[in-house]
Amino acid sequence: MQWIIDWFYRFLGLVLTILLAGMVVMVFGNVVLRYAFNTGWMISEELSRFFFVWLTFTGAVLTFKEHSHMGIETLTSRLPRRGQLLCMAVTNFIIMACAYIFAAGTWEQLEVNATMYAPVTGLSLAWVYGIGMFTGVGVFVIAAYRLWMVLTGKVSEAELDRFAGGHGASAE
Repeated sequence: MQWIIDWFYRFLGLVLTILLAGMVVMVFGNVVLRYAFNTGWMISEELSRFFFVWLTFTGAVLTFKEHSHMGIETLTSRLPRRGQLLCMAVTNFIIMACAYIFAAGTWEQLEVNATMYAPVTGLSLAWVYGIGMFTGVGVFVIAAYRLWMVLTGKVSEAELDRFAGGHGASAE
């Protein structure tokens, strides 16, 4: 099972790379075309904006998995193990609630976005903003797994150290 999870996160990294490369090619190519040939790709500006949205929301899931979001560990790092575990449980419960609200809001907006289309590509905006569903569900699942690990007492020292802001054994 772990190899499937690892493969999924590597796939997400590949998707992020492709999205970033696509943005670079479209924006740089459009600049060159405009200044050198007085022309351009009409689709470039719109798709690069959409790629940025997808890049941001997909990257949020990968960043959350890696404990790379900004956090304030001043208090957490000074607590004993039990206090850190309590903070980890409460934090992940709150994150699950926020991720649920985010995914539910995206789901409610999906019908509205499905009836609106991008002006240049004609792409349904449900494809653009629907990425919020992936982010909400992805963050919810990761937080639920972490909460489960806390509640069952299976949190490793490295995982707890990463949560508390340490960079020792967990900085792999």
